[in-house]
Amino acid sequence: MSFPNEVVITGVGVVSPIGIGVEAFWQSLCAGRSGVRPLELFDATALPTRFGGEVVDFDAKQSVRPRKSLKVMSREIQLGFAAADLASTHGALASGGVDPDRFGVIFGADVIQCLPEEFESAYRGCIENGQFHFDRWGRAAMSETYPLWLLKHLPNMPACHIAIAQDARGPNNSLTLGEVSSLLALAEATTTIQRGAADVMIAGGVGTFVTPTTWSRTCNGELSRRNEEPAKAARPFDADRDGAVQGEGAAAFVLESAASAKSRGVPILARVLGHARTCEPVRDDRPAGGDGIRRAIQAALRAADIEPSDVTHVNANGISTILGDQIEARAIRDVLGDVPVTAPKSYFGNLGSGTGAVEAVVSVLALARGQVPHTLNYERPDPECPVHVVRGEPLAMTGRYALLLNNAAMGQVAAVVLGAGEA
Repeated sequence: MSFPNEVVITGVGVVSPIGIGVEAFWQSLCAGRSGVRPLELFDATALPTRFGGEVVDFDAKQSVRPRKSLKVMSREIQLGFAAADLASTHGALASGGVDPDRFGVIFGADVIQCLPEEFESAYRGCIENGQFHFDRWGRAAMSETYPLWLLKHLPNMPACHIAIAQDARGPNNSLTLGEVSSLLALAEATTTIQRGAADVMIAGGVGTFVTPTTWSRTCNGELSRRNEEPAKAARPFDADRDGAVQGEGAAAFVLESAASAKSRGVPILARVLGHARTCEPVRDDRPAGGDGIRRAIQAALRAADIEPSDVTHVNANGISTILGDQIEARAIRDVLGDVPVTAPKSYFGNLGSGTGAVEAVVSVLALARGQVPHTLNYERPDPECPVHVVRGEPLAMTGRYALLLNNAAMGQVAAVVLGAGEA
């Protein structure tokens, strides 16, 4: 099957709780190794949930250049930069052959939270005799805060730093739409190439919920409380799930036209065949029922010109909440029947705007290597989640198409169809 202006994936980079780099990431998937562990980035001992998916052994100095840029990079920016750098190397961009004016970046990112210590001095400067004086805040903040503080917290900064380092002078954009951000970045990068505005794009996303400010806002939400066995906490579609797990991570892809890949002589890992975006607004008086997910799946299949029976596996959102998994499972079943489903969040949790990109790495590698990683902690099927979850061990794959799904808390849905890399 051929497509006009076909867009292909030729490079992958990932920085995740289960590994940094493609091989470490894949080995953890094959071994069923969880990246969910007790939190170490900050003291969570007094909180109801004390674990998450942290990236360990990450040294930004090994990736970020120039080194002085670290002064204006939050942890999220560093993770996203490192993932893009790995993708660039994997996709052989350093070897040349790409016109900088035809090379762009589109990246998903969350609103980047500041750390408490960044304002501690300013805050203390406003206290006298145990009272906080609001009229002092402006002056205290100005005098005690790092002058370039804001540059560490703008969600467009990952895309900017990546473009500067890669000398990508073409289209540049940032998407901040929660869990759908990085799949939408993948989709926008694809259409950017298809309409002739670029030959090569780096697309992906980064996010973290593993900061004290984020945790203090979300820890009383629908999160798992399995503090004694964190590796078993993320349980998409399992009857004993008790809530979501939060984490951090980033992934990036080199996308280019098939003609560009051919001219550069680089292998094609996967093909972006179709994508769709929908919204089913969530209101207090009308909870989501899954219609947005159904419409996104159907539209993505039409865009890819394939039938439901062609889909080899679904890479599900699998958030591990009671109602969220039920809604998604029923939507998948209604449109795709008994298709195999894998839920990567079982390995590392919800990574916010980075989640779709890191999960997409799973399917890109599955298509390239012929097996679908299994879902961790799926031990007791839930009758209310009528999907065929890949469990126990990876599933050998003979088909050529994967459907990727993500949905955000406010009702946005993104779906992408990937095809195997061979012609």
